Amino acid sequence: MSGEHKSPDVSAGSRTSMVLRTMRIKQWTKNVFVLSPVLFSRHLFDGEILLLAVAGFFLFSMIASAIYVLNDIVDASSDRTHPVKKLRPIASGALPVSVAGIVVIILVPLTLGAAWFIHPQFALVLCFYFVMNVVYSYALKRAVIVDVMTIAASFVLRIVAGAVIIDVPISEWLLICTSLLALFLGFSKRRHELTVMEHDAHIHRPVLMEYSTYFLDQMISLVTASTLICYILYTVSDETVAKFGKELLYTVPFVLYGLFRYYYLVHQKQTGGDPTTEFLSDKPLLLNVFLWAASVVVIIYLT
Repeated sequence: MSGEHKSPDVSAGSRTSMVLRTMRIKQWTKNVFVLSPVLFSRHLFDGEILLLAVAGFFLFSMIASAIYVLNDIVDASSDRTHPVKKLRPIASGALPVSVAGIVVIILVPLTLGAAWFIHPQFALVLCFYFVMNVVYSYALKRAVIVDVMTIAASFVLRIVAGAVIIDVPISEWLLICTSLLALFLGFSKRRHELTVMEHDAHIHRPVLMEYSTYFLDQMISLVTASTLICYILYTVSDETVAKFGKELLYTVPFVLYGLFRYYYLVHQKQTGGDPTTEFLSDKPLLLNVFLWAASVVVIIYLT
């Protein structure tokens, strides 16, 4: 693996810290999507099934961390041109590429082996997720629109993985709403990168040459409306009403506010480069997500 910066001598503890930073533990919050099937299948309080879902969450998080490490290896040179990403352990030289490569080599087979032991089909989903992201790292991230659609597919696979490991049917509505929400977050991320990097954006990410803020604003507006409409249709569909009643319609204001709040952060605060950071640091958005989740639990399990 070429392009490695000479790293300073560091202690084993410091190197472990660098590895954990590169694994992006904070980003594991994205993998709560793996738990959504257990929520909407009314198995949240079934101990055995919940334990399987939690195991799925951690295994998916481990394979996702392997992807993060691999991405940082591949993107090390371009990350050095980014005002924030240049501080990442591999890009800064604090973590040698050789060590990062060993982490990937260890994480992937261990995670897939554990997943196969629990549920072979779940392991196949993880394997597909890993391969898709490897292809993304080396090729798809340079294809305009396809790059964001691949990000959206990654979120859909989280839903599929969560359903497969607990053996419940996959809700088409859940897949559609998740894919649209992921497109919204993905295009918002591209807009942030374009505005932050300005004329140097294509150096950090070549595909940004194919985007413009006007085009991305149009895409964001389109998927914002589509996400909201899809969620509303889901809450009033015959299938949903038969399963949960009509009360899920009352959660629409939370979804509407969440979309508007994130849209506000992207356009007025010039953020959106890291959805996880936005959700964890913006108190109104975090509170809104909590209230939505609490409302869904009450409606599904107590009404």
